[in-house]
Order: sequence, then structure tokens, then C-alpha cells
Amino acid sequence: MPIVKKIKMAASAVTFLAVTGGTAMGYLAGRAAVLQMTVSKLRHYAAQALTEADSASVESRAMLAAMRATSLPFCSDEEIASFRNLIFLSEYLKEAGRVRDGRIVCSAMLGRLSAPIALPEPDFIQSDGTRVYTKLARFQVGDLRVSSLQDGDSYIVFSPYIDAQRVPAPIQSTITVADASNRGQDTAKGHLVGGNGPSRLEATVHATLCSDRSSNCATESISIPEALRAGRWILSGCALAGGLAGLGMGFLFAFLQKRNRSIERQLRRGIRFGRVRVLYQAIVDTVSGRAVGAEALARWTDEDGNEVGPEVFVPVAEAHGFAGAITKLVVRQVLLDLGEQLGKAPDFRVSINAAASDMTDPHFLPMLDQSLKRISLPAQSLAIEIAEGPSARNEAVMETIRQLRERGHSVLLDDFGTCYSSLSYLSANSVDAIKIDKPFAQAIGTDAANAAILPQILTMAEALNLQVIVEGIETAQQASYFTQAGWPILAQGWFFGCPVPAVVFRKWLIDERKKTQTASAQAA
Repeated sequence: MPIVKKIKMAASAVTFLAVTGGTAMGYLAGRAAVLQMTVSKLRHYAAQALTEADSASVESRAMLAAMRATSLPFCSDEEIASFRNLIFLSEYLKEAGRVRDGRIVCSAMLGRLSAPIALPEPDFIQSDGTRVYTKLARFQVGDLRVSSLQDGDSYIVFSPYIDAQRVPAPIQSTITVADASNRGQDTAKGHLVGGNGPSRLEATVHATLCSDRSSNCATESISIPEALRAGRWILSGCALAGGLAGLGMGFLFAFLQKRNRSIERQLRRGIRFGRVRVLYQAIVDTVSGRAVGAEALARWTDEDGNEVGPEVFVPVAEAHGFAGAITKLVVRQVLLDLGEQLGKAPDFRVSINAAASDMTDPHFLPMLDQSLKRISLPAQSLAIEIAEGPSARNEAVMETIRQLRERGHSVLLDDFGTCYSSLSYLSANSVDAIKIDKPFAQAIGTDAANAAILPQILTMAEALNLQVIVEGIETAQQASYFTQAGWPILAQGWFFGCPVPAVVFRKWLIDERKKTQTASAQAA
């Protein structure tokens, strides 16, 4: 299977996993947000319930106090009528009556009983002796819980509708009357729901608040499935956002694969199958106008038909350790394209760009030696251009430069002027020539700072007896500036010729030599 297809399949798989994982993570984040919002809502309802429960407690205590203070005969018609009047005026109570020997003997609702109703054991007894009941079947209303209090021979029954009408379904509300031993106990459900905070029991979310003014605790609860159903829009939004984020990550992965790994693999195949081509740009003597050399420029078109510049693919090759393969390809192609011309013109040289890694590669020098020996060319036919980097001045690099010059190669310092540390090469007398960077040539005739620096560079080069090659000459004004320098300066740029394939460059060389020969004959 082609590597490009494999990469596309891998990108598709990663995108699918990213979307799936992002959706799942978004759903989980949304679930947590919905449950947190549900808890906040439950706490709000619990606070409302607690306010009502405290008010009901105050009313119930007042009712019991009034029942204790009455001077009416026990369970007399007058007393029962007074109970009914108190219940009528009450907001939270539905029943009040008397107890004797553990039995209800009369009440506002039942009147005087001929057969007293026996009370069960209380659910618990508060610290002040008040008995709390929640399972008095006689006062039960459907599924609603009814709470009752007994204080001595008096009892009251709370309305079951206090919280039943306050909260929307499916939220369930529970008012708990507790003492210190069971504070926060939902006696209707038979389990602790916690005090002053949210908790989860089984598949239910609870929020409980307990009063600091009474023995009341309010608990609001809802099942987790119901809570998630109510927050389905939030869940859907979070899941969608997570999926989109995963999709973005998948696209990013595919983009990075295409821009990095894909470039690396395509470049490796390009080198292997000869798809990296070499163009040539003439280097001209500014005084005579004669071509004295050329620079070999590597060019590559990727498998999608896009032109990729050396400033992109050379760093990729260096980062993955195969920049030397590009240098070897260029050397082989130069000798194949121009070997015959170089053999006939010993004063003509082609400069080759060496990568930073080449200068520390133990195979670099032997490769040059063997390539030249194969076609019997001298070392001076090839000049080596080096670009300075952070490691370009270590001992191994300087030793490689020394051996290159010993063999007869000229060493050119490329892009001179882009960093001050280039002066270290000059002070060490390590190079034969400097190549002045394009911005300096383009600054000629302008007020740019580079225009003021350029004469100083030329003066320094002359003092150090260094050959100067100026890059980026595009106009006659720029060319004439260096013609008037008074000493030989070489130049390259579109004014003299753009980079061209070998077949075009060879024809151009032949034409130039004919012109030179004709001019010489006429001068004679």
C-alpha cells in the first residue's frame, strides 16, 4: 500500500478516535455540569423548604403551648371546638388532639372517640421529650408523608401538602425533624442524607440543609436519570463541543502529518528516485561580465505537485538525519551535468551548498574525493558554501574547513552580514570568500541602513584579501555599483541570469564563450 494512502488512513483513524473520545469526554463533562447545576437547584429548593419548616415548627410549638395552657375540661366539646379554631387559623397544621395512656382520645378532626386509637412507637424522641411520628396510618394521605408531634397529652399533625406543592416533579422533598442523635436522617426513607451539603445515594442526587434555629432538616432529591433528562440540552451541547474539538484535533493531526512526516517521507522518496533536481545560476565577474562560475541549487517538487523551497526541505532533512543524501545527490548531478565543461575550463568552478550536518559528517570529505576522482577533476572545480549556525564554529567544523582548503576547494561563507559571529571565520582566516546577502544589494540607492554598511564590508574584505560574491543583483544600478569598486567583485542574480536546468545553462555557457572569443578577436 502506498505510504501516502497509509498516512491518510492513519489520519482518518486518529480523527475518528479523537471525535469519539472528544464526544465521550464532552458528555462526561456535561454530565458533571448538569449534576452540579442540579445540586445547586436542589439546595435552592431545600432553603425554601427549610424556611417553611422553621415557620411550621414555630407554629407547632405555639399550638402545643396553647393546648398546654388551656383551662377547658379535657376533651370537652369546648376544648375540641377550641382545637378546631386553632387548626382553622393555622397555616401548616391539619389536626390537634389529646392523648391518654398512649391512645388518641379526641381531636379537632375526629371529635371524641368511643374507641381510642393506639399510638405506635415513636420514630424517635427529641431531647426535650417531644415524640416524633411519621407513620400514623389514620392521618396518611396517599403516598404523602405526614409528620406528627406529641408533647405530654397533646399532639398535632402537620399538613402533608407543605412541600408537596412547592417543588416541581420529579424532585422529591422531605422535611426531617431530628435531634442531635439523628440529625439529617430521612426517617421516611430510612437512610442518612447528610447535613448541610449534597450527596449521592444509589442513583439519586440529594441536597440537605439543616436549620441552626430548629431541629429541622430539608432534603430535596431527584434520580440521576431524571436530572440528566432535564439537562439533555446541556449534555447534547457539551457532547457536540467535545466532538468538534476532537474533529479539530484530528484535522490538526492530519495537517501536521502532511506538513512534517509526509514531507519527510516524500523527500526521502524524492532523493531515492531522483526527483530532487539541480538548477544552475551563473556567477559573473562584474568588470569583464564573464561567467566565472555557477551555484548549484537543489529544487524539489513534492508528490502533490507543490514546489518546496530548500529553506523548508533542507531543515527537514537535517532534522531527520539525511541532509547528507541531498548533498551527495547534488555533487553527483553537478559532475554529471557539467563535468565535461569543468574539465575544459579549469578556471570555472561550481559552488555547492553544504548542510551544517555535512561539516561534521565523517563521510563528507571521502564522498567529495571519490566523486572528483571518478571523472578526474581537480578539487578547485568545486567550491563549498557553508552557512553559519550555532554549531558551525566547533572544532570538528573548523577541521573540515581546513581539510577542504588543503585539498584545493574554495570555502565560501554564505549570507555574510546576517550575524556578527561571521567575523570569527574571517579572524581565523578560515574561508576564501564571502557571499554578501541579497538585502545588501537591494539597499543600493536607498536610505536603508544596509546601504551604509555595505562599503564597510567591502573595505574589510579587501583588507583581508577575501573574494566577494554579491547575491541578489537584479538591476543595472546595483551591478554598476560593484563595477566601480576598483577591484574584482563577483555577482549573481536575475540581472545576469535566473536559475536554469543544466541543458539551458550549458547552452548559455557556450554562447557566452563565443561572445568572449569574438570580442577578443575584434580587440586583436
